[in-house]
Amino acid sequence: MKSSRRTYFKAIASAKKAHWSDFLSSATPHSLWTAKRFVFGLPPQRFPDLPEASDPAEVAETLLHYFFPPKPPPPALLHLTHYEDNTPLTSEGISRALSKSSNTSAPGPDHIPYSVWKSLQGIKPSLLFSLLDPLIAHGFHPPSLKKALGIVLDTPGKPLYASPSSFRVIVLLRTLSKILERVVASRLSAQATICSLIHPLQCGSLPGGSTADAALVLQHNIESFHRLRYKVSTLFLDVKAGFDNVESPSLLSLLSRKGVSPYLVRCVGSFLRDCTCHLTFQGSPRLFAPVSVWVPQGSPISPLLFVIYVSSLHLEIPRSLIISYVDDFAVTVASPSYRTNVRLLQKSFSALKRKASPINISFSVPKTELIH
Repeated sequence: MKSSRRTYFKAIASAKKAHWSDFLSSATPHSLWTAKRFVFGLPPQRFPDLPEASDPAEVAETLLHYFFPPKPPPPALLHLTHYEDNTPLTSEGISRALSKSSNTSAPGPDHIPYSVWKSLQGIKPSLLFSLLDPLIAHGFHPPSLKKALGIVLDTPGKPLYASPSSFRVIVLLRTLSKILERVVASRLSAQATICSLIHPLQCGSLPGGSTADAALVLQHNIESFHRLRYKVSTLFLDVKAGFDNVESPSLLSLLSRKGVSPYLVRCVGSFLRDCTCHLTFQGSPRLFAPVSVWVPQGSPISPLLFVIYVSSLHLEIPRSLIISYVDDFAVTVASPSYRTNVRLLQKSFSALKRKASPINISFSVPKTELIH
């Protein structure tokens, strides 16, 4: 029996060693990271050890107040209205929204992955239609869909973990809510061009705009200036805590002034209020608490709402060009000398700050770069 047991475990060890060797010999650039994770394992999860909090409930309250500070709520929704100007939802529209959703995306508190909704749509498409169509027709986003999980992760490399700034939160929303948000985002995106909601030099968050487009536009303008024997300089700016600083009352007012369909304005307004979140960390209480979120991270519609909000930052400044990709801005100037370029960039940046301040937007100094 002992001999058989030794042979058995020896065969297992030999098989593991052979499998590991085969895995490494056929490794790709992507699977190398998997091999590294197997060798070193996952880093230990750190508990938020906050000196001002004595129990998990107080830790959760402190983190919620830090990551979601109180903000004025959007206008109250006093009653439901059936909007006649809305375009009826179709099963094809739902299927398009689902096709853009990844099966590997982590679900929120409902724990329902997109693969379930895709299978359901294939079996009985009328079910999702009957759930979502009345919500769009009334411009209503139910509070039950706006419950989110906030996964608290420690930021690597911090000397101490006794402050909320040593952690970050990844927000996971309900997949059914995100399907509804994709449908609304698709319709708002279609109206963005018609209503001049987005500047032509804003790339990203719209179909047909990507980082490659932003890079090519920048390269084209640099080469055009070079052909004129000009020196060219570009200042790269990053909006500080972009989504968190979008004032939803101002955003809704902007959508209404630009002529966006009232039912879409109502959909966005309903989406931006009455949010709740459950922070998840070791020993966290299983309670959902109300949070003040103007434009939540992780939502399919949030990047589009952000670029609409900051579209006014594309100023018309002589001998300069402003390109943006969501919350990244590039200000390019040209002149006969780099010294003059620096003065022009200082002037352009001052004008940009004056325009950004009334809408609660600022730029991150550590992420600012200058390239000649």
